[in-house]
Amino acid sequence: MRITEIFYSIQGESSYAGRPCVFVRTTGCNLRCVWCDTEYAFYGGRDMSVDEVFEEIERLGHGCRLVELTGGEPLLQRDIGDLARRLLSAGYAVLCETSGSVTVGEVPAEVLKIMDIKCPGSGEAEANDWRNLELLKPGQDELKFVIAGREDYEWAVRQLRERDLDRFVVHFSPEFDSMDVRELAEWILADGLPVRVQLQLHKLIWEPAARGV
Repeated sequence: MRITEIFYSIQGESSYAGRPCVFVRTTGCNLRCVWCDTEYAFYGGRDMSVDEVFEEIERLGHGCRLVELTGGEPLLQRDIGDLARRLLSAGYAVLCETSGSVTVGEVPAEVLKIMDIKCPGSGEAEANDWRNLELLKPGQDELKFVIAGREDYEWAVRQLRERDLDRFVVHFSPEFDSMDVRELAEWILADGLPVRVQLQLHKLIWEPAARGV
């Protein structure tokens, strides 16, 4: 598989935010969201076997048993399911962050999937594969909406209500450069939504453009 970086840091998003985590960032993405903060993962990287990735996780993790598979789009990697199974068999908790534009059907059921549903402001809303919702596990898997403004917010609320998405853990995350988090929080409170406000914790701890954190 093609790997951009493997690093040990603090989980910045999802219900695991704040926990130490080893990240495996794969190379390549089929989308081009206008606010993407990991464009450096579109190209380059190096080829690594499942064994090599596993050994690097073990070396870097200081005993940490939480791993996130991210990208880019990790589900474009042919061996990502094999890596997930290897990690699960070794006792790791495994997260997989995906755009939702690629089927999650090949990911082991025990992996906690975090699906980033693309709002119109991303420029990639047409890429959402809504069939993935039926492959997710209610009460385990999570959804994320990156909100860049009022249009995105109202669109996300419609999806939440029309598709009964509150059967999952749902995060509304303010786009870092354009959406005021207080304003987003006030909208959520005014509408009584059953969602979580999600900040990108790693961008508050380190420089927003920092890599490997």
